[in-house]
Amino acid sequence: MLSPPAGRLPKGGALLAVVRANWLFSVVVLAAVVLRVIVMLGFRGAFWFNDSYDYLAIANDPFPHPLRPSGYGVFLSALKPFHSLALVMLLHHAAIVGMAIVGYRMLVRDFDVRRTWAALAVTPLLLDSYQITLEHLLLSDTLFTVLVFGAMLMLAKPGATGWRRAALVGALLGLAVVTRTVGAPLFLLVVLYLLVRRTRWPAHVALAAAFFLPVGGYVVWFQQEHGRFGMTGTDGVFLWGRTAAFADCEKFTPPPDLARLCPRGEKGERLASSHQIWHEDSPLGWTNGEAFDERTNEDAQRFALWALRNQPGEYVKVVAYDFFVRTFSWNRSQYPTIGTEARYHFPTKPTERNPDLPVLGAGDRQSVVYEYSRDAGRLHIVEPYAGWMRGYQERVRVPGTVLGVVLVVGAAGIVWRRARARTALFWTSAVTLLAIPPITVDFDYRYVLPAMPFACFAAAMAWGRRVPAGPSRGKPVKKREEREQKVEPAGT
Repeated sequence: MLSPPAGRLPKGGALLAVVRANWLFSVVVLAAVVLRVIVMLGFRGAFWFNDSYDYLAIANDPFPHPLRPSGYGVFLSALKPFHSLALVMLLHHAAIVGMAIVGYRMLVRDFDVRRTWAALAVTPLLLDSYQITLEHLLLSDTLFTVLVFGAMLMLAKPGATGWRRAALVGALLGLAVVTRTVGAPLFLLVVLYLLVRRTRWPAHVALAAAFFLPVGGYVVWFQQEHGRFGMTGTDGVFLWGRTAAFADCEKFTPPPDLARLCPRGEKGERLASSHQIWHEDSPLGWTNGEAFDERTNEDAQRFALWALRNQPGEYVKVVAYDFFVRTFSWNRSQYPTIGTEARYHFPTKPTERNPDLPVLGAGDRQSVVYEYSRDAGRLHIVEPYAGWMRGYQERVRVPGTVLGVVLVVGAAGIVWRRARARTALFWTSAVTLLAIPPITVDFDYRYVLPAMPFACFAAAMAWGRRVPAGPSRGKPVKKREEREQKVEPAGT
């Protein structure tokens, strides 16, 4: 149980008993709330990213965006009547804290994890300074994290996986995919998990139906607007960016009609893969406020496949470097660009922006922001609160190396502790979320953070489970697991 029975204690006494029983978690949550209150006081408004204006354009008049999924923009449209970016940031922060509380409760009550291990598992999510910064950015990452992590918590909850629960898991994953397409491979992990658990067919049907309802609906919506079935019109463009890091048009001759897409500069001295797409000198001909046309996307995909066929070893090297070196390095580098990485730090002054830049599907940045928030959306930095958070960020973060150690700890637990399938579910989800961006697009530090809670929960579930006192000490508690194995085949 998360808390001892209250008995005849008054409400205040029962709450005090809960706090005492979970004192470490209570301290962490209190610190997390205080930090987020300081952020809200010190940074009035939202942190801006280039993508932010596209999301507001979607929110003002929902449409399937040709560059990125529109799920987050539709979420923002539901909040538009309040005309408050501060409210959006507040919901971001509250959602992460709420998710951590639910996760801790499930670790202790449902997964038999000791309270200390459970508190440590949620600490990075609650106290990492870069996580807090990400929550204050007007980006889809916070909503995506809540959706995918909520789906996996629901799936892993002990007891038979009936069709109702499977449908909820599928719906959450489907919504996550229309928010960020990197969530799509997690659906395959869920199907595999249900197969391993020997769940009956109604649950599989409910999962698939609930998943493909939002995804399929979005694909149809996209087709009606853009004339082709898909989630975006940039799948080929992003894959071109990945291969632009190593494609060698001097050693290998591309098809004549694709030669114009050869990346600029000498190999090893080129811009980051993702930056090559949006650079003003890009062979793709990117222009602010315009989408890539269908031919450009198709040709970019053909070029990327040509490069992969001719240089598979170079592709593996690029992906391996991004995954193993950039992801798990102790210190951060200014990648993919100085400006991009700087967005993940608490600022000393508002980010300079050109309000007249055109926004795809709308007017310019100034008009898009004003329509949504009824003001200029300018960030107001208030001291000393902002300075406190800048100082905090200099001292408190989870380095990539620590995340790598947590993953190794989780993997060791799966092998040597014979941890159950749900531990492997969280661990493979973490690895998938870390690996898909380097494989398909490029590395970015904000892509690492959604994987962190999965890695921490896997390690806690592998090594932190309670053990009974007496002769059986040292062996995991098995009663609930044995009950689940008995009822699981009938769980429809």
